[in-house]
Amino acid sequence: MDHIPDDLSGLSDSEATALCELLRARLIDTVSRTGGHLASSLGAVEIIVAIHRVFHTSQDRLVFDVGHQCYAHKILTGRNEAMETLRTLGGIAGFPKPSESDCDAFVAGHASNSVSVAIGMARARTLQKGKYHVLALIGDGALSGGMAYEGLSDAGDSGEPLIVILNDNGMSITKSVGGVADHLARQRLKPQYLRFKKGYRKVMSVLPLGGHIYNVTHKVKTAIKETLLPCSLFEDMGITYLGPVDGHDVKRLTRLLNYAKELDGPVLLHVRTVKGKGYSPAERNPDRFHGVGRFCVETGELLHPAGPNFSSVFGQTMCQLAEEDGAVCAITAAMQSGTGLDQFAQQFPERFFDVGIAEGHAVAMAAGMAKQGMKPVFAVYSSFLQRAYDMLIHDIALQQLHVVLAVDRAGLVGEDGETHHGVFDAAFLDTIPGMTVLCPSNFQELRSMLRYAVFQVPGPVAIRYPKGNEGTFQSDTGSVKSCLLQEGKDITLIGYGMMINQLLECADRLVEHGIHADIIKLNCITPIDLEPIAASVKKTKRLFCAEDSIMANCVGQRLLSALALRGISVERGALVNTGSTFVTHGTVSQLQELCGLDGAHLYQQALEVCGYGKQ
Repeated sequence: MDHIPDDLSGLSDSEATALCELLRARLIDTVSRTGGHLASSLGAVEIIVAIHRVFHTSQDRLVFDVGHQCYAHKILTGRNEAMETLRTLGGIAGFPKPSESDCDAFVAGHASNSVSVAIGMARARTLQKGKYHVLALIGDGALSGGMAYEGLSDAGDSGEPLIVILNDNGMSITKSVGGVADHLARQRLKPQYLRFKKGYRKVMSVLPLGGHIYNVTHKVKTAIKETLLPCSLFEDMGITYLGPVDGHDVKRLTRLLNYAKELDGPVLLHVRTVKGKGYSPAERNPDRFHGVGRFCVETGELLHPAGPNFSSVFGQTMCQLAEEDGAVCAITAAMQSGTGLDQFAQQFPERFFDVGIAEGHAVAMAAGMAKQGMKPVFAVYSSFLQRAYDMLIHDIALQQLHVVLAVDRAGLVGEDGETHHGVFDAAFLDTIPGMTVLCPSNFQELRSMLRYAVFQVPGPVAIRYPKGNEGTFQSDTGSVKSCLLQEGKDITLIGYGMMINQLLECADRLVEHGIHADIIKLNCITPIDLEPIAASVKKTKRLFCAEDSIMANCVGQRLLSALALRGISVERGALVNTGSTFVTHGTVSQLQELCGLDGAHLYQQALEVCGYGKQ
């Protein structure tokens, strides 16, 4: 890729257009080899270039929402060569990360918070008498989250100078009414109109009766505009609305950002874009290229097509359960494909509900459905379920309502990194009274446990399962309690979910030293069936628990506490987990090794518990 200037403010319009094409080519080439969020980044190229022509992100604050549209920004802020390491261990992250660059204003992996963060920065600027500008770049999908409106409402009320750029690719914003609306929108964004508007305000402010005349004309204009243009919602909040404008016209975007920069108050610039712009496979199928693995640039086909995975098995099983019982419903928060619910949505459209990026609402709605006799199943990524913790307690647990949480992406998820690892749900779900948490280790156990959760558990229940394929452990233990997989006398190995594969590998290697382990598989981690564990530890006196979960309130800590309360002593033990810090991005196997959760590291640590030094 040609040299990228450090300062884009001097670029001509034609040079800026050429730069956009170079950036697109670079993005397609890079993501084809690393995987990542392609369609959203392609759709935002002109927006990013226009921002960098008008603002200096090392001083001005650009807050991304979700952040999966930030790749062009990374290239323009000194990380072009580093794009070869995108989402790889030790390389740059797939989301904005201030530790990488001063030009990344804020971590952004989840949705709908950008305006709230930006208004906080704007207020800090005012209090500190700073001179920088603050922008929030938010997609229309993120506007389905209620927090976005909380931020917009406060921003409008504050009067703080702030620019919100709404990147609308047609998912959520209502279309304006016909050709008249489009014509008026174009007219009100012309430079001569904007100059006239600015001058008119200035003149009216000094003329006798100018204030009265301005108020009358403003009311007439507002009435017409509210009838024909989709902006009254924002202006009712006290936000100046500009748009809609073609998001792939870098010249007009630059002009509008310069104008918005001069306005003394909150501004929303409504930009219409095409997700996947410039790469026809992504334009035709933006969902598939939202988050994509390595692919062939010429054909758009994945180099390693995905086979069956936990999400797809969940979706298939949901269809079977819905055929058996008309009360079974599926809910998702803008993750229909990701959670495997495409087939369910086609077969049972009247019982499928995509509520947008609104996990708190999804949980509360599920509670309402359950209260009235339905059997709602909310499929949600583990890291996104964190956003609904209050509703889990207040709306579900207090009344012990039967809501099923299908917690996808539990454990280490890989390349998406810190913002997406599902290492907290096992800890926080355990704090909720009456909650049952099931942990399948393979596809068949997922099928069995989902059926059990939907038809037999009386109160709230969660089933947590990982991203991707199953491991070598294929048996269906046929139980929702603790299960003794292998009998020994020297050490008690305990795990759940996919970690059982590493523990089996560890046990096989321990035999080489004459060490025979009890292996206990926890099919349910809340509440825990303590009896087989207590019996085993009484025999072995050694406890070794491995889990891809945060240390605080991990299963191992809970077991040690429960055993101590029973007066059962553990002479030697080890708890292996993801620790007390955030885990970076990389492949799952690399991250397991980093955390000491791979078979080789578990073997070494188990040897030490058994009194052997490092081998």
